[in-house]
Amino acid sequence: MSVATPALPVRTERLWAALLAATLMNLPLGSVYSFSVLLRPIEQELGIPRSALSLVFGLATAGFTVGSVGAAFLYRVAPAPVLVLASALVAAAGSALAATASGLPQLLLGYGVVFGTGGGVAFILLQQGVNMLVRRRQGLVNGYMVSLYPMGAMIATPLFHACNEAYGWRTTLGGLATVLVAGGIAAALLERYSGTRLVATAAAAATTKGPPLLGPTFLKLSATFFLAASAGLMVLSQAREIVATYGGAATLAVTATTGITAAIALARISGGWLVDRLAVPHVMCAAHAVALCGGLLLTLLPSPVTAVVGLGMIGLGYGFVSGSTAGGIGIYWRAADYGRVAGRTYIAWCLAAISLPVLAGYLFDLTRAYGTAVLIAAGANVTGMAMALTLPRRGWRDGG
Repeated sequence: MSVATPALPVRTERLWAALLAATLMNLPLGSVYSFSVLLRPIEQELGIPRSALSLVFGLATAGFTVGSVGAAFLYRVAPAPVLVLASALVAAAGSALAATASGLPQLLLGYGVVFGTGGGVAFILLQQGVNMLVRRRQGLVNGYMVSLYPMGAMIATPLFHACNEAYGWRTTLGGLATVLVAGGIAAALLERYSGTRLVATAAAAATTKGPPLLGPTFLKLSATFFLAASAGLMVLSQAREIVATYGGAATLAVTATTGITAAIALARISGGWLVDRLAVPHVMCAAHAVALCGGLLLTLLPSPVTAVVGLGMIGLGYGFVSGSTAGGIGIYWRAADYGRVAGRTYIAWCLAAISLPVLAGYLFDLTRAYGTAVLIAAGANVTGMAMALTLPRRGWRDGG
């Protein structure tokens, strides 16, 4: 007489909890895009030149990329909730260290290295956790995930400005550290409640096999993303000054900068939603075309109004490509590989942040105008259109 083996309990999965965890953590991390609000008060108190302070943001970008790539090596070190909490505490420690800075080295270490790296690790861990649970609408979900950073910047910018005016920049960074600790604790609890894993089970790994992680599809996708991000990050980093250069008043420039950030956040969600319905190469090509039209408009009809509209179109194109890249990773690769591929893709984002935005600033110093930089951005968009059309139309799930 055989004895029946008791069935293993079914693991409960709650996607909404994983998404809420990502939201609570990534919104404050998105304040990295609000670093420009801190420039003037830090410059005035510590006497650090603006050019040197720009290194802090650049190093934070590099730290985010290192953390994104390195996150995949931590999957088996500890459970997801523990890793999420640890990375949040690291990011908070970096912000707190920067808040006590007496000079540039401590700012570079605290905000650039520690905060940036901790934020990159947390971002990928949360993305991976969500993708291990999502079963449909991968594009929309991942488009939402990457929209959290610009949305966080929209929230942080006015709050940072008000706190700087009332209490000073040190309190602003200290407050950010406090929010990161609270968000990390909440995100860790939600990750535990969601039931997510960071690695696939042995059975799932044996029955599913994705495409090469660093094959032609990855290189083409990264190149298309890089070309869009180069133009888009130029807009994000210098929109206020570009509008002013074309004759726009200060109020128009500030309003346009805020509006462009909001448009990019919305476009990221929309780009992810579109790749659930249309082929990834078609969405990306159309997104680059939108950005190209913005550059041509600004070049052919320069004025304050066309500067706002043109920069907005370049930003929209970047947002659509960013969202469709995040969604495309979920389409081209299996869920267990999402974090590894996404982390490596952000290398392209880091390279974009130090390419055309820096070149645009250099060209402005030489010519006191942004016309040449806008034309270079348009050329990048033309190249991006061609590169996008070389991508596969289908993903691994349907035999692409």
